[in-house]
Amino acid sequence: MSITVHGVHSIDHYALLVPSLSEASRFFTSFGLDVRETGGNLELRAADNHVWAKILPGKRKALAYLSFNCFDDDYLALRRQVEASGARFEEGDGNGFWFRDPDGNLVQVKVGGKFMPDAKRLQPSTPTAADHRGVGPRDSVPQIRPRRLSHVLLFSPDVLRAVAFYERALGLKLSDHSQDIIAFVHARHGCDHHLVAFCKSSAKGFHHAAWEVDDVDQVGNGAAQMAAAGYNQGWGTGRHCLGSNYFHYVRDPWGSFCEYSAEMDFISAGTEWPAGDFAPENSLYLWGPEVPDYFTLNTESDPH
Repeated sequence: MSITVHGVHSIDHYALLVPSLSEASRFFTSFGLDVRETGGNLELRAADNHVWAKILPGKRKALAYLSFNCFDDDYLALRRQVEASGARFEEGDGNGFWFRDPDGNLVQVKVGGKFMPDAKRLQPSTPTAADHRGVGPRDSVPQIRPRRLSHVLLFSPDVLRAVAFYERALGLKLSDHSQDIIAFVHARHGCDHHLVAFCKSSAKGFHHAAWEVDDVDQVGNGAAQMAAAGYNQGWGTGRHCLGSNYFHYVRDPWGSFCEYSAEMDFISAGTEWPAGDFAPENSLYLWGPEVPDYFTLNTESDPH
């Protein structure tokens, strides 16, 4: 007898604690997000005007919580799945239900809009004809503004346990992984290759948030935009193997990252993606610069 699994469909937003809201405002504004102060916190909007992140004051950088949206028809079943998984419920703000995952991350599930697209956004290719300029001068490049949040990556001391929990409790599905080092999961209602990813560490932590832009030119121009603002540390520009997206990661003032991401693989609703287990040397990037030593440093477990 088959068992129906219900699942969330989108990330609504994430909330991050940081020690300096003024530093955060400068960083995220430079990145191309609309930063607004409200009630002593910051709200981050992309070009779609949705509030994708809330930045809260804290002694150290840490994930405050991660909020998922679901369809109304799935809500009660999802609560039962989370309860059956053994998660510890929290009081929350009265909107949806709140619980702790096995790593101790606070998670919210509520009924809300589907912000993950239903299909892959295909950027038309327009090769430059002979006798025409392919690009304009550098000073004609507009500010790069991400369209939307794509995914988040969390450190976990037990990657495979985290994947099993999010599959069982929230109905996410494994996309691909590399042993117990890194794993990617997607939502079953039509989703990018990954909505959430987990990377092995000695403790939980927040690694990065990825933001979608149109193409590899915007990824590169975003990197130049951040370098001009003084944010030179990071990794990229390159192309990932798992997910296939073009990337550039910019290191924030607290040791985590914001990623410009373009042209990620998309898994349509009802599609059984051939999830694979890839060797580490075949799982991270197809081309690009070597990975800096600090890229996999979990500053929440070892701030030095």
